Amino acid sequence: MSTPYIPTLDLGSYIDGTEQERKKFSDELGRAFNDSGFVTITNHGLSQELIDKLYHNIQAVFHLPADQKAKYEKPELAGQRGYTSPGKETAKGAKTADLKEFWQIGQTVTDGDPIKEQYPDNEYLEEIADFNEVTNEVYRKLESNGKHLLRAIATYLGLPIDYFDQHVHNGNSILRGIHYFPIENPDALPDDAVRAGAHEDINLITLLIGASADGLEVLTRSNEWLPIKAHHSDIVVNVGDMLQRLTNNKLRSTTHRVVNPPRELMKTSRFSVPFFLHPRSDMDLTSLDSCVDEAHPKLYSDMTAGEYLDERLREIGLKK
Repeated sequence: MSTPYIPTLDLGSYIDGTEQERKKFSDELGRAFNDSGFVTITNHGLSQELIDKLYHNIQAVFHLPADQKAKYEKPELAGQRGYTSPGKETAKGAKTADLKEFWQIGQTVTDGDPIKEQYPDNEYLEEIADFNEVTNEVYRKLESNGKHLLRAIATYLGLPIDYFDQHVHNGNSILRGIHYFPIENPDALPDDAVRAGAHEDINLITLLIGASADGLEVLTRSNEWLPIKAHHSDIVVNVGDMLQRLTNNKLRSTTHRVVNPPRELMKTSRFSVPFFLHPRSDMDLTSLDSCVDEAHPKLYSDMTAGEYLDERLREIGLKK
């Protein structure tokens, strides 16, 4: 088996680098997405202090009493804002719901863009003093990082560098705080119950800020599960289904899961905070002409990002 190519890339070298450094970053990003399916990003502009504050706030949310969390659960929003309780999300194709609960923060439009009418307001959490301020700051920084990464991807694909810019400006991106709660009685679990079943993300790319514990595993191109060690200062980036459709599998969506901990650690929590970078709902995901040829026939039907998101939310049980 060949060792998966998992580079650690300096995002600063792309944002502030020479043309040669930017090209090198773009090439390595594309190579990694074709091999292991993900990269680790450093120099991303999120201080350790901000990351620590974020995790402190995310943990505080899930330590609130159940009745207080329930105030923020809006089933009619299909889990896209506020709190979602355990048992609601199931990996596509799985029969048993993931062992988790989560809180989602979406786009806040501040520039008068009429797309604001498409987005529900975020739930304003009253119980934790700086929760809303900290999560909004993290959202903005990760959104900015994601735009730079998509520019590098555009270069790798031979597209104009600003190809994605108009599509992700005020895009439908989500910051999700996840609590994989303690498993108090392992023997009572169904055999197929796991913290997060094997799945691919829906969006263009995902930026994941570390985690409080191990458990994340990625399926490599050689079909082996590779554990990813948790480092609080790292941002791990992977390809989602929308980018896979757009590139006709030239860039493959990364299959990953979160396995249950060893039995002696089952009564402990795990927290993680992914940022799902989505485009605007009207983005056309029709496969690029440059990614379709006789050797690579078109694999996907034409649809918009909004249509695809709606389809997937129904498949994972968040939308009826």
